[in-house]
Amino acid sequence: MDDLFNPYYVDIVVFWMIYLLLGLGLNLITGYAGQVSLGHAAFYGIGAYTSAILSVTYGWNAWLSMAAAVVVTFLISALFGLPSLRVREDFLAITTLGLGLIAQSFFKNADITGGAYGIDSIPAPSLFGTPLKNTGYLLLVTVVLIVAVVIMKKMTGSRIGRAWMTIREDETVAQSMGINTTYYKVLVFAIGGAYAGAAGALFAHKVSFISGESFGFTVSATVLSMVVLGGLGSIFGTFFGVTLLYMLPEMFRLFEFELVDPKYLDTYKMMLYGILMVLIMRYRPKGLFGKNGTKLVNIRRSAVKPLDKGGDRVA
Repeated sequence: MDDLFNPYYVDIVVFWMIYLLLGLGLNLITGYAGQVSLGHAAFYGIGAYTSAILSVTYGWNAWLSMAAAVVVTFLISALFGLPSLRVREDFLAITTLGLGLIAQSFFKNADITGGAYGIDSIPAPSLFGTPLKNTGYLLLVTVVLIVAVVIMKKMTGSRIGRAWMTIREDETVAQSMGINTTYYKVLVFAIGGAYAGAAGALFAHKVSFISGESFGFTVSATVLSMVVLGGLGSIFGTFFGVTLLYMLPEMFRLFEFELVDPKYLDTYKMMLYGILMVLIMRYRPKGLFGKNGTKLVNIRRSAVKPLDKGGDRVA
């Protein structure tokens, strides 16, 4: 099965799906709940290092270590979400940025993470004694992504999702309606972080080597750009944004455009992301496929419009 497709193209699709998981998790936090996070790479790294440490250092089965990585990231992400109870918007963004930088510094310097040397020889998960590589690993990541999308659709269409969207539009109104904003804000960080933890575990067992350099601010900024471009609060928007911004650099590599020197590809990529972000913020603040505010907020806005002489609301 591993020889069915070209490994290069399989790797492109696998890493695209891993970024989709990252984007879905961040869209829950920022798109649905309105909690701006610039430290999403920290959750990504926690999932990767947890699975790597358990499987390499402690000899756990790869399947168990990956499952444990999701649980550990869920719990730690809940702690990362605590600052959202005290600070909002720009201040929350700076706080999460700081937490992300602290996490990366820990990855680079702690003994348990291998310090600057990272962790090597991370085993691939096996099925009936056969390691999942190439096509087999592609099927694994595909199944995880499908499950993640189904769970996200269920959550965002439920009472939990409606609570998140109400908090996003107006936290004060949400509190006045009896919504426990403390619970829901911590919950969205925990679940969004768990998505990133799953992506990190899949990444670690795919590449077999990880270091702190893979989980820096650039990753957080890239994923945020993908989510904002595609559309806040939209699963389809996440797929579109991730696909567009992930595949463009791959197209440069694939066709080897003479205008793009490979050693400057990352620089061109970040410049392109920056230009797209400026244009999106100017003309489509909620992204290309972002959803409008909740009906609750529209009702609230209409309720405060002044009355005309006949007693009707002014349009």
